Amino acid sequence: MEKSISKSVIIVAGGHGSRMETKTPKQFLLLAGRPVLMHTIHKFYDCFSEIKIVLVLPFDHIETWNRLISEYRFVIPHQVVAGGKERFFSVLNGLRMVLGDGLVAVHDGVRPLVSKDVILQGFRLAHIYGGAIPVVLPSESLRKIEGEQNYAVDRNQFRLVQTPQTFNTILLKKSYEKPYEERFTDDASVFEADENRVVLFDGNRENIKMTWLSDFIFAETIISNPKSDDSKESICT
Repeated sequence: MEKSISKSVIIVAGGHGSRMETKTPKQFLLLAGRPVLMHTIHKFYDCFSEIKIVLVLPFDHIETWNRLISEYRFVIPHQVVAGGKERFFSVLNGLRMVLGDGLVAVHDGVRPLVSKDVILQGFRLAHIYGGAIPVVLPSESLRKIEGEQNYAVDRNQFRLVQTPQTFNTILLKKSYEKPYEERFTDDASVFEADENRVVLFDGNRENIKMTWLSDFIFAETIISNPKSDDSKESICT
């Protein structure tokens, strides 16, 4: 991929930490000595020091973030914008800060364990195909519920979707001109609703969305025992 292509990332962080029974929003909880969100931002900056980073936070969390920036002397350049009621509107607000063409990734702020390879693959494949999302194969059996009935399904036909989801900027912006629908659960669903295609590629299984206390225990273990990112170039079908 050409180095001259403009790259941006919109990091969406709207969690409140209710499932962890804490008053502190989970993106601000400490992980290995600093807030989760700082680990996440670092991952993209370490891949591309020139990348434009747009951080989307609930309006009432911005003051807290500014205080944490000062407290932890966090100096990675980024732009902060207020989010919306739904994730769709938060991403839309972030997209308004991304100017021109190029490539844009959208990432969950509470996924600090994304690998460098997944970030690079996302940009590389989005440059070729227009849109690319990382996925992993379910490791457990699945059952489908229909009314009062339930039955087993073939897990090999399903994938768990991760972020960052990466796209051609112009195409994603056009997709977000559509009115919001409840079926828009992620950016790929918005992108596909505008008759665009996304390709799937292997994510890294450690790239979990921090939701439960046990996720923090897992993440602490991973960060304490770093390993080199694998270099994969596979596309799932």
